[in-house]
Amino acid sequence: MNKLLLFFVMTLFCVSVFAQKNILLVEAESFANKGGWAVDQQFMDLMGSPFVIAHGMGIPVKDASTPFQFPEVGKYRMFVRTRNWAARWTTKDAPGKFQILINGKAVAPVFGTESIEWSWQDGGVIDIRKVKSTLALKDLTGFNGRCDAILFTSDLSYMPPSDVQKLAELRAVLNPSSVQVNDAGQFDFVVIGGGMAGTCAAISAARLGLKVALVQDRPVLGGNNSSEVRVHLGGRINLEPYPNLGNLVNEIGPSKEGNALPYENYEDDKKLAAVRNEKNISLFLNNHANVVNMNNGRIESIQATNTETGQKLLFKAPLFADCTGDATIGVLAGAKYMTGRESSKEFSESTAPELADDLTMGSSVQWFAEDKKKNVPFPDIKWGIDWDEEKAEHLIRGDWNWETGMGIDQVNEFERIRDYGLLVVYSNWSFLKNYSIDKGKFEKRQLKWVAYIAGKRESKRLVGEYVLRESDLMEHKVYHDGTAPTSWTIDLHYPDPENTKQFPGKEFKSIAVHTPIIPYPIPFRSLYSVNVPNLLMAGRNISVSHVALGTVRVMRTTGMMGEVIGMAASVCKKHNTDPRGVYTNHLEDLIQLMQKGTGNPELTKIQNYNLGGTLLPKH
Repeated sequence: MNKLLLFFVMTLFCVSVFAQKNILLVEAESFANKGGWAVDQQFMDLMGSPFVIAHGMGIPVKDASTPFQFPEVGKYRMFVRTRNWAARWTTKDAPGKFQILINGKAVAPVFGTESIEWSWQDGGVIDIRKVKSTLALKDLTGFNGRCDAILFTSDLSYMPPSDVQKLAELRAVLNPSSVQVNDAGQFDFVVIGGGMAGTCAAISAARLGLKVALVQDRPVLGGNNSSEVRVHLGGRINLEPYPNLGNLVNEIGPSKEGNALPYENYEDDKKLAAVRNEKNISLFLNNHANVVNMNNGRIESIQATNTETGQKLLFKAPLFADCTGDATIGVLAGAKYMTGRESSKEFSESTAPELADDLTMGSSVQWFAEDKKKNVPFPDIKWGIDWDEEKAEHLIRGDWNWETGMGIDQVNEFERIRDYGLLVVYSNWSFLKNYSIDKGKFEKRQLKWVAYIAGKRESKRLVGEYVLRESDLMEHKVYHDGTAPTSWTIDLHYPDPENTKQFPGKEFKSIAVHTPIIPYPIPFRSLYSVNVPNLLMAGRNISVSHVALGTVRVMRTTGMMGEVIGMAASVCKKHNTDPRGVYTNHLEDLIQLMQKGTGNPELTKIQNYNLGGTLLPKH
């Protein structure tokens, strides 16, 4: 083959050719037709890219396909970046098998069968006889096969790099447009994270006149309350000292309660419409923010990458809000943060352990099955965890307590945590369907939904000017800068002892220990960073101890936090100050806004739910 002289960049998907090495790279997440494959961006900061996943719950999904043009006919060596996601736990076959089709014909190897880590699986040498071609991903199992990219090279001795940094450098050369950063605009307030906290922050600020950018890395809003994760809104709204706080949560939240239920219960469209109806909000879905630019200790701008096109956008503002849950923006900005459990001496907490440790609450992969009114088979999987009657969970629905990853890094090992959650769901269901003494009870049941976006409870918490702690809650030490009330119990999760006996070191179920509290107003000083002056935060990454996180993390409460920081942003703009200036000089302005609220007070209230917790005192 003649040496290539030009870069070829295809419309609608990122395909590029590196002239010196005759390399073409196809990013799977940018396929023109994704069929039944879904984009998964949860781990892109770890493995380098979004990828596509065949989440068929045991039924192969429809092919993904895209047009593709080779520079010329001839022989190419093909590599596919993938992994065998269950290899950490078993060597018995692989769950996520798939094929690459070129012009409808399968390339010989089956992919997703080899490396435990993300790596390039060799597809061998192929003979291309048509320049204009079609590429397709053919799922063979329905069990979460995953593909990051496909690489073709006419240098038959070439081996692509596996190192994430070197791979990023290769991508930058192959696709120069992927490193180009476009200006998204100048805003008054940039909110990163579109869960309940971030969505409420954006709406609150917009209604008070700020020009807001809301940057969300998924195609839907709501975070754990979206149809992707399906967790109900916990906590109470419309409480003293500011009974109008929470009208906004009530306005945009779903009317139904409960976990792991049909998707319509979570009313994604309602949240999306609420944001799109605000003229002052620019919404950026499918944009993952993972670059922070600093200037003299302040955040000057943040950068986000579109998870399907790879386009990069730059967002500038005098004020930012980290509502990511994982404190992504704060950590990148150099903000102080905490993780794990503090020692009992750190904040004088009786519930805390004597010595600090890395234990965090885990992440849930919820699921449920539906009655199909006829016998429905399910594969007798060989790659699952060994199961028996004693271990089996005779259930048709897995709730919040299907929780994995406690004691494992919830950021840097999150793909492992999510995948183990999938593995135990499939292993249990396969046993129930094929071997259980009660399999007749399950023969007409089919998995309807299994979450592949894991519901995370805890990772990193940003340090504010004040760290809320157990004694504040239990002794009801109310501070003058109190804001949104937290009302849920101090709800801390631990590995289920019975599950530990059956799966030592590999638990997948949790217990919750509840300590009732009197509803408590969260100090405003816990909602902004102690050392990054223009950074606010709302959600599970605010300034609280591990123990105090047990109460503030539920989503009616985090939504009210968002409402408050949206108000604080407006006070910042009004007085040309930072959040600390609001606390020291303009707290009365914030109080007046909290008294009014930014939600619609005329709507019927949906509140005071305590699902999963102990009944709270009526204060």
